[in-house]
Amino acid sequence: MRKFISVLILFSASSVFYPQTNPYSELESLIGSNHFKGITSLVIAQNNKIIFEGYYNGADSETLQNTRSAVKTITGLLIGSLIKNNYLKDEREKVYNYFTDISFDNPDERKKEITVEDLLTMSSIVECDDWNEFSRGNEERMYLIEDWVKFYFDLPVKGFPEWVTKPDDSKYGRAFSYCTAGVVVLGELISRAAKIPLYDYADEHLFNKLDITNYKWQLTPKGFPMTGGGLSLKSRDLLKIGQLYLNKGKWNEEEIISKEWVEKSTTPKAEIDQGTEYGYLWWLSNFGNERSFYMSGSGGNKIAVFPDIELVVVITSNYFNGGMKAHNQTAEILSDYVIPAIKDSE
Repeated sequence: MRKFISVLILFSASSVFYPQTNPYSELESLIGSNHFKGITSLVIAQNNKIIFEGYYNGADSETLQNTRSAVKTITGLLIGSLIKNNYLKDEREKVYNYFTDISFDNPDERKKEITVEDLLTMSSIVECDDWNEFSRGNEERMYLIEDWVKFYFDLPVKGFPEWVTKPDDSKYGRAFSYCTAGVVVLGELISRAAKIPLYDYADEHLFNKLDITNYKWQLTPKGFPMTGGGLSLKSRDLLKIGQLYLNKGKWNEEEIISKEWVEKSTTPKAEIDQGTEYGYLWWLSNFGNERSFYMSGSGGNKIAVFPDIELVVVITSNYFNGGMKAHNQTAEILSDYVIPAIKDSE
């Protein structure tokens, strides 16, 4: 059942009041009856104010939500921070320049040309596809070994048989291939570029600035933070990430990442299908006929930003065995319930 509903200023929890009517009562009933499975929270903010907040299935406002791959987007945010703070020149830098101490299998000079942008857009030349169980780079194979960074560099260059669209023939000149291992490499790159542990860098340049104090990193077998998914945060803190991008990189008037990085991150760089595109670890598509960019993770977890209507929506879920059903149900929640309620209130 829902724990509470409140309206408050996003940057201060001191002003709370309760609305007379609940525009999401039907949605909450469907969550409560398990029509929408595994939903643990729904938090909605518009114009920098939380206008709805509900928790379900045993969760509350202090629950650390495991949104799986949704937090890949935070890795992209930290890359933008590296560039802003001059630890990294730009996203065109060669990844291998930070890993020259690693020898890798399947040697190929083209692998040394992989850029940070290639990993941010899931479009590098190595054979890595989490959506293909036969892929040598499938993340389930990575989890079986100790060194996940070397796992990525050991992968062979992928081939493009005649029936597969080549990068040069793709809409943005990139062939998208969902690859968690590449985002793991970005996490280690952040640490090497900044010359401090990643969790220290994230604390100093992101979490402390957003007043995010309670969270939990999953660790790789080598003891590094897992930047490909599994960072657990409270729902309100996930909301802050979306709000930071809606505010073009600023938080309480301080620039955390540049406006240019926000724009680059949330404009199309690769095409996934006819209705979905990809930026720098942000998904791009419409819900309820409203343009959005969003974080997405297994279970249907979504943190969606709707820039045209100044809206940020957090939906967390533990429906991890739901596959595409889990993603489809949270898309339905956004398209058929959240966006219509917002438009009805205008």
